[in-house]
Amino acid sequence: MIENVQTEKAPQAIGPYSQGVCANGFLFVSGQLPIDPATGVFKPGGIHEQTYQVLINAKAIVEAAGLQMSQTVKATVFLADMSDFAAMNEIYATFFTNPFPARAAFQVARLPKDALVEIELIVAK
Repeated sequence: MIENVQTEKAPQAIGPYSQGVCANGFLFVSGQLPIDPATGVFKPGGIHEQTYQVLINAKAIVEAAGLQMSQTVKATVFLADMSDFAAMNEIYATFFTNPFPARAAFQVARLPKDALVEIELIVAK
């Protein structure tokens, strides 16, 4: 059974996808952008501010599913510029504790709405 996870505390999907989907004991959180759900626009600032907003959005979806960020088993980070990796990592580290999720990070040619960072999560129930 597949269950849709939806919250007003995260940006609404900008395409034909769900904010999150629960299936087979996992929550799959769609890639989150640094959009403030209250305004529908990016929070001002650079990679620190964008990473923080991305993870606040992801956390809202995780909590809407009745889960916690500490249950995250895998994160995928997409960066517009890999030189932002260390700065992204500073903020990322404040959202997770040991044991940290497995993770992959990639520099991509371009992100939706020209974001600097996008992060998706897999969370165990």
